[in-house]
Amino acid sequence: QVQLVESGGGLVQPGGSLRLSCAASGLTFSSYVMGWFRQAPGKEREFAGSTSRNGDSSVYPASVKGRFTISRDNAKNTVYLHMNSLKPEDTAVYYCAASGKGAMTPRTYEYDHWGQGTQVTVSS
Repeated sequence: QVQLVESGGGLVQPGGSLRLSCAASGLTFSSYVMGWFRQAPGKEREFAGSTSRNGDSSVYPASVKGRFTISRDNAKNTVYLHMNSLKPEDTAVYYCAASGKGAMTPRTYEYDHWGQGTQVTVSS
């Protein structure tokens, strides 16, 4: 049974930083592209970035590029989302996802497994 468990969310002030973690089990972690998505109340789930199977490359949307960085530790079956210079508009539930398709896709339907999400609130 595949499980993705996010942690590290919370309340942070604008301009602050936060690191989210996603621990995977039940799958061959290094065979999966890992992505991060987020969903704000009343909005569709949106792509926040993804990283290749070995973590040597990543892609990000314009909304987070230069502020968010994804890293992974295949020995620990864990992927991280490092978020800096946080803005109130970054407030959302953040999800990690695993794709066996091989590409660092922004499309939700190309991800096979999802975590339950962790809340990030950026507010003063």
